[in-house]
Amino acid sequence: MPKKTYQNTLNEHVLCRRIPTPPFGEIKDRHTVWYDEYVQTGGYAALRKALSMKPDDVTEQVKQSQLRGRGGAGFPCGLKWTFLPKIQPGQAVENRYLAVNADESEPGTFKDRLLIDFDPHQLLEGIAICMYACRLTKAYIFIRGEYHHQAHVLEKALAQAYEQGIFGERGLINSDANTAGEKFVAHCYVHRGAGAYICGEETGLLEAIEGNRGWPRIKPPFPAIKGLFGRPTIINNVETLSHLPSIIEHGPAWFCEQGVESSVGGPPSFGTKLMGVSGHVERPGVYEFELGIPLRTLVEKYCGGVRGGKKYKAAIPGGVSMGILGTDQFDAELDFDIGRKYNVLGLGTACPTIFDEDTDMVAVARNISRFFKHESCGQCTPCREGSGWLFQLLSRIEAGDARTKDLDLALEIATSMGTMPGTTICGLADGHNWAVRTIMNKFHDEFAARVQPTYVPVRMTVGASAKG
Repeated sequence: MPKKTYQNTLNEHVLCRRIPTPPFGEIKDRHTVWYDEYVQTGGYAALRKALSMKPDDVTEQVKQSQLRGRGGAGFPCGLKWTFLPKIQPGQAVENRYLAVNADESEPGTFKDRLLIDFDPHQLLEGIAICMYACRLTKAYIFIRGEYHHQAHVLEKALAQAYEQGIFGERGLINSDANTAGEKFVAHCYVHRGAGAYICGEETGLLEAIEGNRGWPRIKPPFPAIKGLFGRPTIINNVETLSHLPSIIEHGPAWFCEQGVESSVGGPPSFGTKLMGVSGHVERPGVYEFELGIPLRTLVEKYCGGVRGGKKYKAAIPGGVSMGILGTDQFDAELDFDIGRKYNVLGLGTACPTIFDEDTDMVAVARNISRFFKHESCGQCTPCREGSGWLFQLLSRIEAGDARTKDLDLALEIATSMGTMPGTTICGLADGHNWAVRTIMNKFHDEFAARVQPTYVPVRMTVGASAKG
């Protein structure tokens, strides 16, 4: 039986069904969907359905859908839930937490903001379904510090959810929602960050919620065993949780009809994905398509092409930490196989940044390096020091003051810091080095043209007693 490939069969939006979005709606028609309208358009029906099922059955539905995390790593959501310690029959449900990653600090990424701005109850319904399925007693929505308006939107929607019996002592639709013979109570809170990129890393996020400095933790122990306040914790992204209502409503088989299977023998890329397109395109914005859509199709058919009729040169597939697609990789498929097929770190947030033919790739690399240098938490020496050195080298290359040996030195530094070489606690250094080295490798001629040749004198001797 042939593998499922991208067919562009999506005839309506899933996550954006209440958010007018091209090509199925006009941006000017957008408005925030509050509780009454959300319920009138089918909202919270999936939660009621989930509450009629056993919690483990809800988890099994999510596992069967093969939903992969939409925050960047692409780890299977349902599988992550199963890492939590099992609750035995009759055992009281003590504090177990859900940390919702709404930090969205990755440059070029603005997809979760769309969901929070215009359909906050879809996220809250997903949170409630996750909490019931995993027996989680408290949820914290960790929202990016700069998202002032979005935090107010969530607070208002959350107040409505408490009032209508979603959360609180009389919550979860006032049902018994039993997990151990007693009524299950779920609480949800909005926690505002202070604007640090490192808090997008899951354990850095946990530290920040606890009121500590945003420093990633050494793993193990993993959050599912010892997470927030030392208790079992699940960490999911906004977009991941927002998929849960439709999966429970329509079933996992329906979800698996969207997207593509792996072409390299890995897990499939099922479902739709929000794709925030920015950079040199005529119509930047957030679009929703099935995973597997070619980048060229997304840009030329839906984003109006490269701005000003210029030629495509390069693209960052999903946040600057993923590295770059070269000029010959415009047809790259936006699915979770992209890393192995096109020599980038991964799909990331699937929010492409497009560069036209006039872009200075040396300046792009230097600017990305400046960002990571600034956002390094400083806990790991290779990242703290290496980020600074890398930025200085790239600044020297951009200014024309470097030599060819500096190109080799920059690549050497880039490849020696990160969790993959095993020198840092979190992946911030990996994002830095993948961004820099993919740009330097795929656009090496631009870097070589900016540096002065390094001449190394070679002396030859003839015989043991020869003098130089």
